[in-house]
Amino acid sequence: MPEGDTIHRTANSLRTVLKGQPLVRLDLPGARGAHRPSPGTRIEAVEAIGKHLVIRFADRTTLRTHMRMSGSWHVYRTGERWRKPAHVARAIVEVEGWTAVCFAAPVVELETEPASARSVAHLGPDLTAADVTDADIDAAVERMTSDEIAVVLLDQRVASGIGNVFKSETLFLCRVDPFRSANDVDRDTKRALITTASKLLRASVRGAARPSNVYRRTGRPCRRCGTPIRARRQGEQARTTYWCPTCQK
Repeated sequence: MPEGDTIHRTANSLRTVLKGQPLVRLDLPGARGAHRPSPGTRIEAVEAIGKHLVIRFADRTTLRTHMRMSGSWHVYRTGERWRKPAHVARAIVEVEGWTAVCFAAPVVELETEPASARSVAHLGPDLTAADVTDADIDAAVERMTSDEIAVVLLDQRVASGIGNVFKSETLFLCRVDPFRSANDVDRDTKRALITTASKLLRASVRGAARPSNVYRRTGRPCRRCGTPIRARRQGEQARTTYWCPTCQK
């Protein structure tokens, strides 16, 4: 599943060619939502909100997509051959000179305000956003209750943007046992986790390499202590957690 940094980079790419442009064509095969912007409608904004990507039109219509495990957005010059087959296209947004195509996304919905705002209202602070504040960090910390701490970090209602990579890497950097109950983690440590995840996500959007201390390094020596990295599925969604059993006691 794409993490917050990937969605923000995608939004940046789409924004470059779509924002401020009049719509030439909008094709949404099988998408929910009845009203569709007419050709000529101005594209007002392209935003990443957690793991949701939202395109806003001047008629107060929004196109909201969520990639989950299978989806991706591509940008092509008009007439350029697509890198994926047309039958898996879920959204086609065409402006003069450019075509943006969303392939295989499970969630593609056309909404109008205020319904669009309600669709993302449940999300916690977006840790990938450039303007994350101390208040955002504190708000996320207040929501970190119950369940194992690694599961809590993936809960987009607590804070949006963290996926499996940044979950595992953040817990390693902060030396926290992924299977410890969030209720047993002190506030300062929770704050360190949220702050670290936000810094990693925002750095990745700016082009920094993602950390690779534990993620997908099962059986290989910990870069810090040499202990073999372990992996185990965790939570209702059975997401794989990677950790060092020595550094993260």
